[in-house]
Amino acid sequence: MLLHRRQMLAAGTAALFAPRIAFAKAATERRLVFVIQRGAADGLATLAPTGDPAYAALRGDLIPELLQQPRLGGLFALHPALKQVAGLYGAKQALFAHAIASPYRDRSHFDGQNVLETGGLLPYDRKDGWLNRLLALLPRETRGLAISATIPTALRGAVQVSSYASSNLPDASQDLLQRVTGMYAQDQQLHALWQEALQTRAMAGDLASGGARGAAAAGQLIASLMKGADGARVVMVETTGWDTHAGQKARLNNQLEGLDGLLAALRSNLGESWADTLVVVATEFGRTAAANGTGGTDHGTGSLAMLLGGTVAGRRILTDWPGLGQNQLYEGRDLRPTADLDALIGGAVAAHFGLDPLRVAPGLFPGSKGKPIEGLIRT
Repeated sequence: MLLHRRQMLAAGTAALFAPRIAFAKAATERRLVFVIQRGAADGLATLAPTGDPAYAALRGDLIPELLQQPRLGGLFALHPALKQVAGLYGAKQALFAHAIASPYRDRSHFDGQNVLETGGLLPYDRKDGWLNRLLALLPRETRGLAISATIPTALRGAVQVSSYASSNLPDASQDLLQRVTGMYAQDQQLHALWQEALQTRAMAGDLASGGARGAAAAGQLIASLMKGADGARVVMVETTGWDTHAGQKARLNNQLEGLDGLLAALRSNLGESWADTLVVVATEFGRTAAANGTGGTDHGTGSLAMLLGGTVAGRRILTDWPGLGQNQLYEGRDLRPTADLDALIGGAVAAHFGLDPLRVAPGLFPGSKGKPIEGLIRT
């Protein structure tokens, strides 16, 4: 089932109002948002190990502003673009897990993303995704939603889910919009719904424009789809552009500003529901410890994952830091993974929904060799 951004205005009001009446009341107030960073986000710049004696020499001109940032936990500095995330960390609503990876150990984007989304051990050894398997364990009324033109792998499976993306149809003309506005002006119920639709349409336009404004609009739009008794409870958000082979400094700053804006808008617009929300941010693998010759970094292994939200037992950095010395790197080039990403996500989402992590996590992530991590969610 595909839900467009209400730009199909000329198709009639029935299509416009359908999302408001198609779903039963959700049986849980707990909300989960999975933000995937497609392209291999650089965890070594997002949460920079500036206290590691090998770091500055490896990164050179990419990191001078990071070296000036205050350290968290004595070793790490959060990228200055993540101002709102820093606030969440200070409020004990953000937790970082570093030197972490899925079971995948090669460096193909497509294969790495498939392993992350299916929860399998090898690329394409499963057809369904871990988010869909999670939905099967939750009350039947729990809605799953992808902010994507198609259903991503993580949400594919036996449980029916929806997607929400830009319509490929032409935008309705301004003249048509004004005529419909006038037609509904005297109808109390339809006028309110129509004004809401116009607001959503404007947000969709901002989102499509990209940049900080687009990221904030995305967070506002996602929150609007999660609010209320019939709102979605499990949502996947696809973000792209994290493959920073060249010109990384400016590109990564823009990417992180966008992520920060999206998360801030999501928190603000969810209101009281933020207290029942968990946001998981993860990428398929990390990037090389050393900068390359084009002002960027190449495909790596270990990276960073983030847990954010009102249910997170935050203001912590979970890591068994392996070090960045030449003899400490994975295959002589990458941050060595010392933690299991599947164990982190499985432990967090199970506890968030009041499920037993030891029983649930192996079904969500059958490729995981690690025991689900506990103590990630407030009790």
